[in-house]
Amino acid sequence: MEEIKALPDLSAEEQRVLGSLIEKSRTTPDYYPMTLNSLTAACNQKSSRNPVVNYDEETVTLTLNALKIKGLTSTATGGSSRAIKYKHNLGIVYPLVPSELSILSLLLLRGPLTPGEINSNSGRLYEFDSIEEVLEQLQKLSNGEHAFVKQLPKKTGQKEARFIHLLGEQAHTPEVENQTSETTIFQPNEALENRISKLEQEVEDLKELVNLLMDK
Repeated sequence: MEEIKALPDLSAEEQRVLGSLIEKSRTTPDYYPMTLNSLTAACNQKSSRNPVVNYDEETVTLTLNALKIKGLTSTATGGSSRAIKYKHNLGIVYPLVPSELSILSLLLLRGPLTPGEINSNSGRLYEFDSIEEVLEQLQKLSNGEHAFVKQLPKKTGQKEARFIHLLGEQAHTPEVENQTSETTIFQPNEALENRISKLEQEVEDLKELVNLLMDK
């Protein structure tokens, strides 16, 4: 029986680049694999990212090389464009299906998330039938040959536990690490937050489309 590779220990930059490649392979398949310019823009998006970063192309290139050594990315050439393009190999190296890859992409790009947040933010990546299906996938990712995710302990005032990926060390967001009773008095307006998030995503999609068209 073929031995499954141990999970990689990815740096913050490797997590962002890999997460971006997985995301765009699902959301913009017509423009995937990605050019260096498009991938850099994807890493630096201001929406759907936590934290927001500002990588230059040299940083992304060095990170791609590191991921290639680990077998997690490869290059693609051909077609009408002469530019080198990049794709992820996570679903090849490990037996992961699209629903699982989509969850890992969200966790790589956004940090700790609840099952509800995964369900509400996964639409462009994968259409889950229900939050119960998300929970089933998280269970599989937690208990398979390798554990790709784990559940964080609930903090005071939290209704749902958050999950993190196990593909490398990550800084927990302040709301996870430093919640107090004072900060949980006010509950966010989820509908308003979702609407703002969608509007921000539409703006980023338009910027992304302009970048992709310029790469052609």
